[in-house]
Amino acid sequence: MRILGIDPGFERLGIAVLESPSAKGYGATQKNTVVFSECFKTSAKLEFADRLKLIGEQVQSVIKKYKPEILAIETLFLTTNQKTVMHVAEARGVVIYEAIKADLKIFEASPPQIKIATTGYGKADKEQVMRMVKMLVNIDNSKKSDDELDAIAIAITGFAHLSTVYKK
Repeated sequence: MRILGIDPGFERLGIAVLESPSAKGYGATQKNTVVFSECFKTSAKLEFADRLKLIGEQVQSVIKKYKPEILAIETLFLTTNQKTVMHVAEARGVVIYEAIKADLKIFEASPPQIKIATTGYGKADKEQVMRMVKMLVNIDNSKKSDDELDAIAIAITGFAHLSTVYKK
């Protein structure tokens, strides 16, 4: 089973595809593998609508190439910059739309859920999450940005959710 993890943003979008060694995607004793990850960037020089179009095209391309079955995406958190929140919400909408078009199941995870799934502690700091991500999956450590690692953490959370839903 493959999960597409997305750390939403309109300037930088973390994208990761994780694969479970288990046929059903849960209950595996081996580590999940990062099949693909990147930090997809859009230029601030572009119109916002053009940036959304590029995000949609990139997500569509990743879905087509890697064939995930589930989208795991982070929910929004409140911030003082409302304009940024609105733009990130719109980018999330584009990603979710592309996933629905491709018949992916959608799983949304809050920041505390991601922290619990990766570290076991809902108030873990970013460094703790990043350290655990590198321990929980088979990953090439050479080129991973924070956005990529966040997307991987979100996908890990998707697998953790599956394991609790389908526990025997």
